[in-house]
Amino acid sequence: MLKPFSDKVANLAPSAIREILKFTADPEVISFAAGNPAPEAFPVDTIAKISADIFREEPINALQYSVTEGYPKLRAWLEQDLRAKKLFKDGDMVVVTSGAQQAIEVTAKILCNEGDVILCENPSFIGSLNAFRSYGVKLIGVPMDEDGMLPDELENILKANPTTKFIYTIPNFQNPTGQTTTLERRKAVLALAKKYGVYVLEDNPYGALRFAGEDVTCYKELDDSKNVIYAGTFSKVLAPGIRVGYLCADAELVSKAVVGMQTSTVHTNIWAQMLAYRFVTTVNFNEHIKGLQEIYRLKYNRMKDALKAQLPDFIKLSEPQGGLFIWATLPEKYDMNAFCVEAVKRKVAVVPGNAFNADEAEISHSFRLNYSTPTNEQIDKGCEILGKAATDLLK
Repeated sequence: MLKPFSDKVANLAPSAIREILKFTADPEVISFAAGNPAPEAFPVDTIAKISADIFREEPINALQYSVTEGYPKLRAWLEQDLRAKKLFKDGDMVVVTSGAQQAIEVTAKILCNEGDVILCENPSFIGSLNAFRSYGVKLIGVPMDEDGMLPDELENILKANPTTKFIYTIPNFQNPTGQTTTLERRKAVLALAKKYGVYVLEDNPYGALRFAGEDVTCYKELDDSKNVIYAGTFSKVLAPGIRVGYLCADAELVSKAVVGMQTSTVHTNIWAQMLAYRFVTTVNFNEHIKGLQEIYRLKYNRMKDALKAQLPDFIKLSEPQGGLFIWATLPEKYDMNAFCVEAVKRKVAVVPGNAFNADEAEISHSFRLNYSTPTNEQIDKGCEILGKAATDLLK
């Protein structure tokens, strides 16, 4: 008889989002379930030209093994960029990772023993939650309001869980809710992290995609005691397929992350790192970002207007100022999962909210919608279908 799976993976379930995305293989299905950048956001011609230049000028460097820490020119640019944003402090170090996902996963790998506690916003990004679960940790979700995690609840949980290693947060245009943590709340969370001697893992994949309102100071900029670990990525500002992200924190911690990466990926795709470096140094990157912001502003407004026109008034919608997602919440008396199933039957895919809970058995009355991937025509048609489903099922 073959041996069973390890304890680390035996109880891991497939990603709910990935399972839902299987339905989108049907060309008739309109997917509001993905978290992908808009297809029109990809600078395809520029990437093709840069790639050709790389393989003409530096083919061996692009195809050979490289150092785990990352392509030196890209790391130098990242350090300079992070310093300019006051996110890189004296004593910090940057390592280039395979997307922000690896930065998040390796943080758990180097800090957590089985049974340790990780706190996260509730709800939170399922990809990170599953990465944490794979290390046998105890995940505890911290309740939120529209300003972010509730400090009193957070402190009570920290008091009750002395083996907490870090607090995971997506403070800008959070996945899945789309909300942004206020500056006051960030200061309160960071103060509690310092008080109880835990890290804050700040995941900021969407921060550059602000299309309304004003920027809010990052946790990393507020930090003066090496409590904050910052994860960034090129996935939403260049292309997710190249898998280039980065981790910035105190050099001692990042050095351990480098060792952790050496046992898995060895190093991030070097061609992709060279591509990212050439892109940010040869293209007007600020203008490129402004173009992305305009794409998402238009797509968000399109979906917001369509949802408000089609859905019953009792379905509450979040109002993000950037990012890729809208969070819709039903009154408690309605069955959110039944609504999501009915939507899929009618050829519209959304993600049920319980997929994002720290405790997967916890009831959710919300679902996530993505406006970046569908076309304008799909947004209009899909919202109309959702409206009819809501009227039929929730009347």
